[in-house]
Amino acid sequence: MSDDLKLGLNLGYWQRQAHDATDLVQAAERLGYDSVWTAEAYGSDVFTPLAWYGARTSRIKLGTSVAQISARSPVTTAMTAMTLDHLTGGRLLLGIGASGPQVVEGWYGQPFPRPLARTREYVDILRKVWRREEPVTSDGPHYPLPYPGGTGLGKPLKLITHPLRPEIPLYLGAEGPKNVALAAEITDGWLPLFTLPDKIGSMYGDSLADAPPDFDIAAMVLFMVTDDLQSALNVVKLMLTLYIGGMGAKSRNFHADIIARMGYADAAEKIQELYLSGRKDEAFHAIPDELADGISLLGPPARIRDRLQLWRDSPVTTLLAMGPQDEPTLRTVRDLVLG
Repeated sequence: MSDDLKLGLNLGYWQRQAHDATDLVQAAERLGYDSVWTAEAYGSDVFTPLAWYGARTSRIKLGTSVAQISARSPVTTAMTAMTLDHLTGGRLLLGIGASGPQVVEGWYGQPFPRPLARTREYVDILRKVWRREEPVTSDGPHYPLPYPGGTGLGKPLKLITHPLRPEIPLYLGAEGPKNVALAAEITDGWLPLFTLPDKIGSMYGDSLADAPPDFDIAAMVLFMVTDDLQSALNVVKLMLTLYIGGMGAKSRNFHADIIARMGYADAAEKIQELYLSGRKDEAFHAIPDELADGISLLGPPARIRDRLQLWRDSPVTTLLAMGPQDEPTLRTVRDLVLG
C-alpha cells in the first residue's frame, strides 16, 4: 500500500507514423513527473527516442518499457544502457522483457523457449559488464561467453568505459506469476501491463512475497480525462481487442492468459476466438466494460480521484500514465495523483 505514488509518463512505441513527443516530455518534466518511458515492438526502437528526449531534458528519469532481450545480445544492451546513462547524467531506468514467440521467432529470428532462464542469464551478464570486476564470461547455455566454437579465438573482455553507475536500475516486464517472482528476485522493479489493482495480492502475492522493501511496481495505466465515459471505455476495449485477440498465437497468448487469471477466462477465450476468425467487431463488443474500466482510470476528474484509491491501497508504487497528449491533461493527471 502506498499513499505516495510516483508518477511517470509512458509514451509507448510509434504507430504508423513517427512521433516526436519532445514538447510533451518537457511539459512532464516541468510538472514534476518522475519519469518518462518508451517502448518497442516491431517498429520504432526503445533507445533512440529516449536518447532524443534525454538530450532535451535535464531531470526526468528515462525508462525503457521494455527493451526486448531477443533484439540485442546482453552485452549490446549493457553498452547501450551505459552510454545513455552517461550522456543523461545517470537518469536511465532499464526495463527489459522477453516479448512473445511470434515476435522473438518471427521478427528477431531467435528461439523463444525457456524465457525465464534466458532472462536470468541476460541480467547476470548485464551486471557483470557494468561492474567491471573482471573480464566477462558466461557458461550459460543461452548467451555463452566467449562463444564456443567459431574460430576459437574469442577471449573474455572487460568494458572499456567505466560506467557512471555500476548498478543501473533494472526492471522486468512480466505477466506470469513465475516471471513476476523472477523480477522480485533479481531486479529492482516490475512493469505490469494490465493490472486490476484490487487483485494484485491474490494474483501475485506469493510471487512478490520476497521482494525487497524498495521494489518498485510501476504499473502502466491508461488515463482519459473526459465526461464521455463510454467513449473512453471504447478506447480501452479497442486496445484490449488487439492484445487479447491478436497479440499472440491461439495456443500461446500471454495477454489472454493474464485476463483469464483476472477472472475473465470465458471472455478471453471468446474474444480470441472471434478475433482470429476475422470477427473483430464482435470481439470488441465481447470485452466487458468492467474489465476495461478496472485496468484504467477514466472519466471526469472526480471519478478518477475516487478510483485512484484502489491503486493507493494496492502494492503499486508508481503509475505510468498512458494517454495524455497535451500539457493541460498532464497537469490534471499530476494534480490527481500527486495531490
